[in-house]
Amino acid sequence: MKSNVLKIINVDSIADLRRESGVAAETLQQAAQIIEQVRSGGEPSLRMLVSHWDQRKPNDPLIYDRAACERELDALDRETRELLERVAQRIRAFAQAQLGLIQPMELALYGGMAGQTWHPLSAAGCYVPGGRYPLVSSLLMTAVTARVAGVPQIWVSSPAATNLMLAAAAIAGANGFLAAGGAHAIAALAYGIGGAPKCDVIVGPGNRWVTAAKQLVSVDARIDMLAGPSELLVVADDSANPATVAADLLAQAEHDVDARPMLLAFSETMVASVNRELERQLKLLTTDAVARQSLRHGFALVARDWDQALSFCQEIAPEHLELHLADPQLLAPHLTRCGCLFIGGNSAEVFGDYGAGPNHVLPTGGTARYASGLSVETFLRRQTWLRIDDLSTAQPMIADTIQLALLEGLPAHAESARRRKSQKP
Repeated sequence: MKSNVLKIINVDSIADLRRESGVAAETLQQAAQIIEQVRSGGEPSLRMLVSHWDQRKPNDPLIYDRAACERELDALDRETRELLERVAQRIRAFAQAQLGLIQPMELALYGGMAGQTWHPLSAAGCYVPGGRYPLVSSLLMTAVTARVAGVPQIWVSSPAATNLMLAAAAIAGANGFLAAGGAHAIAALAYGIGGAPKCDVIVGPGNRWVTAAKQLVSVDARIDMLAGPSELLVVADDSANPATVAADLLAQAEHDVDARPMLLAFSETMVASVNRELERQLKLLTTDAVARQSLRHGFALVARDWDQALSFCQEIAPEHLELHLADPQLLAPHLTRCGCLFIGGNSAEVFGDYGAGPNHVLPTGGTARYASGLSVETFLRRQTWLRIDDLSTAQPMIADTIQLALLEGLPAHAESARRRKSQKP
């Protein structure tokens, strides 16, 4: 089997692949040292790490305020500015629709009311990778969504403090930009160092150092998820176009050498056809060096029928799931374990990457079994409340409280409830 094509594996291998997706203990240990260095050393330590790891000169700015970002936006060429604004508006519209579904609620109960309200978090840190491909799209996905949620302080952090990134931060409504990457940037966002505020939530994809740092600071700030390498599973029946399937898999493969392109077909003939197209299209791809390595992390599966195909999809629980099927509705309503579902061959995953609407910050490594992608809810906290107005009506609930407290052996709980046995405790 050639190294540039997808090898057919047994579904039993999926669990082993999932175990490979965790953060290595060595990475966690080294990230912890960096975080402690920033937390204890403050801005001087942060600047030293930025100079070392992010290749920025000592006199380069660490912080760009809102005005600086707006100046870069004003200097941006009209075509690029309008492109970013269109993408931001599509992301914004989807997030606003999500927000419209998040409502306070009230419920009448014995002698009063209970309910819940939603409140935006005070400060959000939006991390944007700045390695091989600085992802301006991720900046828009995270910061625009935070702004729709009503977060008052939104800070972008990235080692790629380019004119384009700063302009995009202005379009997204960010308050400032921290020119830092890696574990030290996550520490700065978590603990309010270097001019950025202490953030209640830190979101955005990144490399293994960023992921490790997010895991470590999650005791002090909410994180969206522990994102691993990007992944795409394409389900293709015999009606699928092998050239289009291959193009979609290569779009995923060029992300990173660790990205995982996956194919689920119903015949080895389709797998072979897609592999031939992968070989052909790789020769035309300028990012072929990355894509070739990524394909070695990918695989193909062959399902004997629709039930087995559904089982495979649910077991893999991929970040992105594309359905290249004659009738995608045969599977779509039953697929409940993926970050984002792309229904039908026209619905390219790259549309999701570049702002069709749904957010592209999604769970990876099988965590879509229980986790969701980034949304306005990521930047909100739910607060419940209880109000008892009429103690006489509340007596049955009070009696139950006393009885349950004594059953658990907690007499002070029972006494607290007993003092409400009359209107005048």
